[in-house]
Amino acid sequence: MSRRKAHHGYTLVELVVTIVIMGIAAALLVPVLGNFGAIETQAAVRRLVSDIAFAQSDAVARQGYRRVHFFSDGRGWCLVKVEEDDFFGAYDPLTANYVLDPSSVNRGAGEFIVDLAADDRFVSVSVESVTTAEGTDALTFDALGGTVGAPGTAAGAATVVLAGDDSRWEVAVSPVTGRTAVRRLN
Repeated sequence: MSRRKAHHGYTLVELVVTIVIMGIAAALLVPVLGNFGAIETQAAVRRLVSDIAFAQSDAVARQGYRRVHFFSDGRGWCLVKVEEDDFFGAYDPLTANYVLDPSSVNRGAGEFIVDLAADDRFVSVSVESVTTAEGTDALTFDALGGTVGAPGTAAGAATVVLAGDDSRWEVAVSPVTGRTAVRRLN
């Protein structure tokens, strides 16, 4: 009886299929890696949308006013608690009653401040513009989760534009409901 020798190796078909799959993966991955600035801006947009939703839900949960205040220099935003008797007071970073950031409480910071310029993930992103029907640089939510321009008065629509090195995105906030919609501008 003769024994056949077992050959261990890959066939030409297996090698060609593997190379083709690796080529397709590389073709899909290279454009994404080359467009990192757009990814950075998209991440900042997702952060803003989630922070708006957090402010809205915190207003409902705590039965109070919560405001997303945008810094005038475009570097970011913060979430603050607002009392009815100080509803129209100007934002003062030294006396603001910040909402606690649940992601930073264990690290000791606590204040809900998003500084895009200081965060390595968003250094090329800025808040290009904030447009509200009331002409303010903030979005305020009441105890029912609706947007308000004054205590007991619904707010109009608002838009926030975030800009990065190679893309701009608009976050639109619907009046009354606070529903957000996002679209790429360029």
